[in-house]
Amino acid sequence: MNAPFANWEAANAAFLADSLVWLRWKLSALAGERVTGAAPPEPDFSSERDTLPALLILRARFGLSLFETKILLLCAAVELDPVIGNLCAKAQRGHAPSQPSFGLCLTLFEEASWEALSPHQPLRVWRLIECSPSVGTGLISCPLRTDERIVHFLKGLNELDERVSGFLLAVSSDGSARAALAPSQSATVAEIARAWRTPEHPLVVLTGSDPASKLLVAECAAAEIGVALCRTTFDLLPANAADLDAFEQLWRREQRLLPLAMLIETEESDAPEALADAVSRRLLLRLDGPLAIAAREPPRVARPIRIIEVAKPTRAEQATLWVAGLGAANAELAESVSAHFALSGATIAALARQHAAGESADRSTLWAACREMLRPRLDKLAQRINVRADWSDLVLPPDRADLLRQIATQVRHRRRIHEEWGFAARSGRGLGVSALFSGESGTGKTLAAEVLASTLELDLYRIDLSGVVNKYIGETEKNLRRLFDAAEESGAILFFDEADALFGKRSEVRDSHDRYANIEVNYLLQRIEGYQGLAILATNMRSALDTAFLRRLRFVVTFPYPGVAERQAIWQRAFPAQAHIGNLDWAHLAKLNLTGGNIATVALNAAFLATADDSAVEMRHVLAAARAEYVKLDRPFREGDFLVEVVGDAGAVTERVA
Repeated sequence: MNAPFANWEAANAAFLADSLVWLRWKLSALAGERVTGAAPPEPDFSSERDTLPALLILRARFGLSLFETKILLLCAAVELDPVIGNLCAKAQRGHAPSQPSFGLCLTLFEEASWEALSPHQPLRVWRLIECSPSVGTGLISCPLRTDERIVHFLKGLNELDERVSGFLLAVSSDGSARAALAPSQSATVAEIARAWRTPEHPLVVLTGSDPASKLLVAECAAAEIGVALCRTTFDLLPANAADLDAFEQLWRREQRLLPLAMLIETEESDAPEALADAVSRRLLLRLDGPLAIAAREPPRVARPIRIIEVAKPTRAEQATLWVAGLGAANAELAESVSAHFALSGATIAALARQHAAGESADRSTLWAACREMLRPRLDKLAQRINVRADWSDLVLPPDRADLLRQIATQVRHRRRIHEEWGFAARSGRGLGVSALFSGESGTGKTLAAEVLASTLELDLYRIDLSGVVNKYIGETEKNLRRLFDAAEESGAILFFDEADALFGKRSEVRDSHDRYANIEVNYLLQRIEGYQGLAILATNMRSALDTAFLRRLRFVVTFPYPGVAERQAIWQRAFPAQAHIGNLDWAHLAKLNLTGGNIATVALNAAFLATADDSAVEMRHVLAAARAEYVKLDRPFREGDFLVEVVGDAGAVTERVA
């Protein structure tokens, strides 16, 4: 406990003790009890003193009159001193419980005023006292009770009301926020602080794509004006109108008891839009004091609004923050991590604290930690593919494999080219790497994407159209915006499988449906061009894609149908090293007209057939599985392709395997 607070606490306790002595004497005299000695002096309720006790702090913050201050003191005294409760009952001639009534207050104090208990006066507006008249009991005889939070405050315990804290999320209070702030964000903090200091208290709307940066600048702005930041979401706030009103009333009281600012985060909210809109209108319109909302668009509310754009630290600033956290010896690692992951200052500081190792931080551990931390946000929007493939699994013509290696090289060195060599200064578009993988189903498009992800040590996400496309106007664009924003942060590779369904040609506008469908395609064009990571579009219907996409794609890789030589190589890679394989005729299997995807399916089915026979995988198992695959694909075949020669004691015999 620091000395100034200890001194204040002692002075506050002395003021309360003197006040209780004074109240006991007045109540005893009113109750007709015998009192001895001179009457104790009335406590000094003026604010002209060096150290204000808690009661007078309340009087100043809530604008209480002298009579209202004494009512509050009497109600709190009952909770602090049992003797005063008994005296209240005696003074009220036993017609009321130990809680003081408004009638008792009118009789006890000279400054009596009927308006003190009006619903529009501070005692009831701020819920400093509770007054609930029952049937047959008038207002004047209604017992008064002090709110528990106020009693604690009068004793010097000033903690957030639990009826409010249950709707709030934790915010760090260790003072580390300022250290994580990038220089480019300092001006944003100053702008928020200026808005919060103005008397009209405009609603500050923090726009931008990074929730973590919005929280960081809001926390720093709150510290700059000397208040603590609390945050919540529409999901946490009460949906019932009465409960919402109670929360609003208690929050406004807490802002006077504890200097507070509130940040309402909306980006990741799962609350229905109609509910969120209702909460906006009821709550945002009525809350005062420092208030901010993190949103992509300003809410529809009739009050002054200040829109402030919040950006992440620049790539150079991210590298500087990494060096500050990891140490100068890890500057090269800091450059590498900042080139692939777009993180907020707070996230960088947290990761650096966990992985700082003096002279040499472990690259693989830090890299994995960055990927792990950034996954949850993107996992809600797309399907993460568990990557296991490498270059040895990929069978492609040399020129196609060279194109894939070029893609990996450009992703790895894009920051150097764009920033150090100045290409980004010439244009802000096309800073990412986009590629089209076209070819028939099963020719290796997904496998190639896995190989790139494995090479670059980045997560690969397949975009699920069912989670993106929405029949309601504007929802598809909203889902895509969330997807691209999350991917920008994590540096993940986006894999749009069956891309023709999402990136199809724009049509002639005949009705509103055509118009909004074209808007979706236009939005995709803009986001693909602006996305700074690697986006891969895969399709077996290249002609169905809008031609505008092709102009914006940096690479187009065509995956050809495998020839005999390629199929033989694929067959030889189809079975894992642990699999029990007999004497397979690779040249014969290569003659089967199948893609790599079909071959993988045949190999798996053949392994199950061999297991059922309790033997190694033989030609008869593979050919039986291959024949079933042909039937599944409804593809014509010759029975002779699925015959295997068996050599026995009587010589060679041709045996049908299926």
